[in-house]
Amino acid sequence: MTSLGDLPLRDDLRGREPYGAPQLDVPYALNTNENPYPPSERLVKAIGEAVMDVAGTLNRYPDRDAVALREDLAAFLNADTPGVGLTTSQVWAANGSNEIIQQILQAFGGTGRTALGFEPSYSMHPIITGVSGTRWVNAFRDEDFGIDPARAIAAVEEHRPDIVFLTSPNNPTGTALPLAAIEAVLDVAPGMVVVDEAYAEFRRKETPSALTLLDGRPRLIVTRTMSKAFAMAGARLGYLAAAPAVVEALLLVRLPYHLSAVTQAVARTALAHGEELLGGVEALRRERDDLVAWLRAEGFRVADSDANFVLFGTFPDRRKVWDALLERGVLIREVGPPEWLRVSVGTPAETAAFRTALREALKESL
Repeated sequence: MTSLGDLPLRDDLRGREPYGAPQLDVPYALNTNENPYPPSERLVKAIGEAVMDVAGTLNRYPDRDAVALREDLAAFLNADTPGVGLTTSQVWAANGSNEIIQQILQAFGGTGRTALGFEPSYSMHPIITGVSGTRWVNAFRDEDFGIDPARAIAAVEEHRPDIVFLTSPNNPTGTALPLAAIEAVLDVAPGMVVVDEAYAEFRRKETPSALTLLDGRPRLIVTRTMSKAFAMAGARLGYLAAAPAVVEALLLVRLPYHLSAVTQAVARTALAHGEELLGGVEALRRERDDLVAWLRAEGFRVADSDANFVLFGTFPDRRKVWDALLERGVLIREVGPPEWLRVSVGTPAETAAFRTALREALKESL
């Protein structure tokens, strides 16, 4: 049987492992930061009707530039962050935020170019960077998982990256960046600055969005997703806001008809029902804050979180704790700094199961 090693694979891909969190059938899956609240029957019906409307046209290609969907996304962002005044020409959409990241790297990265990020952060940033042939530089986060503006400036000035990735709220730590830190990087970055805001809807009320920095900054890109707060992980819809010229650049690298008519219909229907879908966000914020308080009361170190997950530790052997939780039907994520674990915020019942399992797991390990 032919093995991978027998194929003429690119040398820079040899030895790599594919990305992926464990997909296990467990009672409590709290490892991939999904929204635990499924669409209502009313929304399921609306999505079904929207798909039926386009089903009779599937012999034709979809709108290549997804104009109507981008109009709806711009309207959502304008409502989410009043005053930004985004137009359709400033918004772009793709199959999940990962394809958005890939298109950015295809347009502004590549052989001989460099992307810089501050880890621990979203693990797909360096993975997609490497696959695109771009060199990755890790400038590291501070001990509290923040980014000191002075140190960030020094890193950018030293490496002169073509792309800088800033993740806020950050995955896997949940920490958000103050606008001053983002502005400090924007002021010195010679290339594009990408602020990944996949979890922005979960941020605390006093935490601002980088969308407010877009005006007059043509090299800033803010990425979002419908996978988290909108509970549409299965729909695969990511998007960005930037200057119109950035969208024009991405048109050069996007695959033709990359968003199916079904995807566009589902996403537009979800946006039309945004009030319902986002109605669970406040409940998840409260559940997150309660979980942070509980973990700290139990003696754990916990990173401040503006996302729908919590990073906590520290454990001399985190795999032992992870295994003990899994034995009790609770799946969380072994990711990030070596002695830390990450748990997604679930329903109250799921969070209660996690608390019980964690207490039992720790007793077992003593």
